[in-house]
Amino acid sequence: MRHLVAALLACVLHCPALAADPPQVVDVQLAGQPATAARDSALMAPLQNVYGRSHLSLNGRWSYIIDPYENGYYDYRRQAFDASKSGKGGFYDDRKPKDKGDWVEYDFERAPTMKIPGDWNSQAEKLQLYEGTVWLRQVFEADPKPGRHYVLYFGAVNYEAHVYLNGKKLGMHKGGFTPFQFDVSGKLAKGRNVVVVKADNTRRQDEIPTVNTDWWNYGGITRDVLLAEMPATYIADYKLQLAKGDARHIEGFVQMAGSGKAQQVTVAIPEAGIKASVRLDANGRAAIKLPVKKLDYWSPEKPRLYTVELMAGEDRVVDRIGFRTIETRGQDILLNGKPVFLRGISLHEENPLIPGRLRGQGDMRMLLQWAKELNCNFVRLAHYPHSEEMTRLADEMGLMVWAEVPVYWTISWTNPATLANAGTQLTDMIVRDKNRASVVVWSVGNETPISAPRNAFMGSLVRTARALDDTRLVAAALEIHRTGRDITINDPLASEIDLASFNEYAGWYWASNAEMLDFRFDIRLDKPVVITEFGADALGGYHADADTRWSEEYQDRLYQNQFRMLAGIPGLRGMTPWVLADFRSPRRQHPYFQDFWNRKGLISDDGKKKQAFWTLKKHYDEVQRRYEN
Repeated sequence: MRHLVAALLACVLHCPALAADPPQVVDVQLAGQPATAARDSALMAPLQNVYGRSHLSLNGRWSYIIDPYENGYYDYRRQAFDASKSGKGGFYDDRKPKDKGDWVEYDFERAPTMKIPGDWNSQAEKLQLYEGTVWLRQVFEADPKPGRHYVLYFGAVNYEAHVYLNGKKLGMHKGGFTPFQFDVSGKLAKGRNVVVVKADNTRRQDEIPTVNTDWWNYGGITRDVLLAEMPATYIADYKLQLAKGDARHIEGFVQMAGSGKAQQVTVAIPEAGIKASVRLDANGRAAIKLPVKKLDYWSPEKPRLYTVELMAGEDRVVDRIGFRTIETRGQDILLNGKPVFLRGISLHEENPLIPGRLRGQGDMRMLLQWAKELNCNFVRLAHYPHSEEMTRLADEMGLMVWAEVPVYWTISWTNPATLANAGTQLTDMIVRDKNRASVVVWSVGNETPISAPRNAFMGSLVRTARALDDTRLVAAALEIHRTGRDITINDPLASEIDLASFNEYAGWYWASNAEMLDFRFDIRLDKPVVITEFGADALGGYHADADTRWSEEYQDRLYQNQFRMLAGIPGLRGMTPWVLADFRSPRRQHPYFQDFWNRKGLISDDGKKKQAFWTLKKHYDEVQRRYEN
């Protein structure tokens, strides 16, 4: 595509008119089927286990064009280009001759390139603080076969993505951290193909997240791009997990999609001696309930994964799945029926050593290995869905996961479209990761201020999560209320979720290290208490006495005081201090101690462990000994 010209009229995200009082549970869409009204009409619901399919990676060097005025999308009167402008519509195919009226400002052939997956902020100096539109293009070869089904899959694009294939618009997607896909069967050319993405990371009040966050707004195609190939009739979705509260049965479903009518699906777990066939209903769906005779249950100490095979007609999908139960009983969290303390840490999807989003499995494994060195059995993947590879690595490495959607701080609580967007992102996260044994908590948000519209909004998300998955805990990182030296939870959402989970920053944003031991927690909930955040900034390598802010000594003393203070909570069953490693944030502007970094990490931006790292590890070693005895 030599000259980028007018795009079609902007595709608008049509959201269902969900009543704000009370909000309704967001509809669940069957995978492989055309999207509901909650999505752009050209999108398909997410495909389960795309990496288990035959696929072509479109990763690599993509050409890019920076377009801050969106001249490739709007005319000079800020009207979106439509088909009437040229009589052709869409992007011109670069194999066709150009009309005299075409725009000449854009030239992908001479444009610079960037690595995909990857954010643009870390790959070009002039894009470090850029928020807006960037066009990206990849050229690839394809050999589509008759009778096969093809899907163009994006692991994530931040934030709004308009996607074009060979000059025709496929559709639009909103949400910077969840996968989406398009059915491109019949749209691929034999030989050369061109895919163009208009990526826009502009922050907006009515989006999820909103304009106010505390992490870097990395723009671009940040996860894998794949062209997946399936038979005409294929296994689009499935769930296989231990039944709620029942370690003797595996329950779930299989959903078929495509043009044919497969009659039955065979499910096999050879290592467990399980093999069964189930018939599909008229919608291509079959419920599964399999008795378990002998099974090694997944746990952090023994993260056992089984090879699971699903076969239907010409299609065969293989996955690695662990089986475990997670539930609460009073103030206890039970993993496989036994009490467990969540020895956790929070982390962002960012490598402190190399600018930008995590580049691949090596970066992910490094972060999770740091968590293992802390003697963690639990990680909070904040404040948005991390990649599918991350949760699969957690399965393998034996780390329980808190998975969260970016409903963060000051959302547009009364906007039905915002609620629909949040519900869609939550749905996509749960659909993608529902077979991951590591994921034990679905979180519907972080630090959302109490109000009647907010309560209705968040309550709707809780009901959506429970409707999608009844085998895991549902939670949120709540705020606390302080009266003098007393700390309470007055949030009505606490009665709807499974954990008394909240953030508190005694010793940093309020009070001081010396005062912390005087605070008393009055938590009148018969639920496990999990402290989802506490911490203090420390510039790695800056040393002083324990009363000097920003020093490693101050952070270390704060952790010691926190452990003493939190020990007074009878129902304390876990914590995820903030945060594993320093991370970049435009909010953190102190020119010496921060320089656009949040310094609450236990590991510095050069990979060195601060004093508090070893203090937390020592504490977790002691906690583990208490629970094992």
